[in-house]
Amino acid sequence: MTLASAFTALALLPVGATTASAHERHDDSRGAVFVQLNAVSGNEIAAYSRSDDGSLTYSATYPTGGDGGTQVGAPLDALASQGSLVLDAPNHLLLAVNAGSDTITSFGVRGAQLGHATTVASGGQFPTSVAVHHDLVYVLNAGGDGSISGFTVRHGALVPLAGSTRSLGLGNTNPPAFLQSPAQIGFSRDGRTLIVTTKAHNELLTFPVGRDGRPAAAPLVTPSAGAVPFSFVVDHTGRVLVTEAGTGAISTYTVARDGSLHLVGSSAGDGGAALCWNVQVGRTVYGANAGSATLSAWNVPNRGAAALTSPVATTTGAGPIDLAASRDGRFLYVQESVAGTLGVYAVAHDGSLVRTQTVSGLPAFTTTGMEGLAAS
Repeated sequence: MTLASAFTALALLPVGATTASAHERHDDSRGAVFVQLNAVSGNEIAAYSRSDDGSLTYSATYPTGGDGGTQVGAPLDALASQGSLVLDAPNHLLLAVNAGSDTITSFGVRGAQLGHATTVASGGQFPTSVAVHHDLVYVLNAGGDGSISGFTVRHGALVPLAGSTRSLGLGNTNPPAFLQSPAQIGFSRDGRTLIVTTKAHNELLTFPVGRDGRPAAAPLVTPSAGAVPFSFVVDHTGRVLVTEAGTGAISTYTVARDGSLHLVGSSAGDGGAALCWNVQVGRTVYGANAGSATLSAWNVPNRGAAALTSPVATTTGAGPIDLAASRDGRFLYVQESVAGTLGVYAVAHDGSLVRTQTVSGLPAFTTTGMEGLAAS
């Protein structure tokens, strides 16, 4: 089954039972979860307070001051990316992309409450992913040739970093087709390298970052170990764990001092359809199989490559995309785009998952839909 055809089966998947509404209120918060709604007529962020047992209760909805967007042919993930909504805990900021208006919005964060929205131009077309390291922020623009642009955080707002924009030379349309667009930008653990995954060319691009915060003029190019590299996480040792939507595998890379990537190894394929998003909780990486409504699990050893441990760690509502974990690692949240729900899972010590709540009332994917998830 091809990646594109795997997505078409999603409409046949069952939707989980609803146990909580997105219109309830509760103030007994032990953290928060934020969902980007991505409406093309006005992007918004839905905020939920998190109780000690991991359950969520709707708090408020905040307009970003920009518009959401949808990539061409997107089957269920309008932005076709990871990292479109990022919680920058040290700076107490939430950063959101407005793909339809080529802007980025920053909010001050206090618990589940967001402050005033400040919006700036993204430096390119169709922004889809954000990376943060200390006071340095980079945005991935997926439209047209694709580009990355830098910002610094000053007084709770993003200030463009002059001379930081770099073209990716992808030659796409704007908006791009979902299988042609770059999927994620992120920093290496030490902040000295920017990493970008590209689906169309099956390549990983890395830009060494200078002391002035600006990237090298041209990227280093590493062929992906598997087809359609999509999302990645960087573990505590600095290894980069990349999902491959075309193989259902995770490949592990190290980052050299010059910014180049070196393959450590690739896991077995998980047998699911469209592995596109991942998140690390302790020594376990969970990946979302959007086309088969499952999560898979990989063990991350102290050395070596991530290894598949559970092809089906749990089932989800239809169309699982973005994932986020609570800061203490006790709870996992799953954005279910076709179902229009948010799945809440308790994470056991052995990494097994138990679904404890289904939050309803979120917009299901039609021609656009929610994408972007962050948790504290």
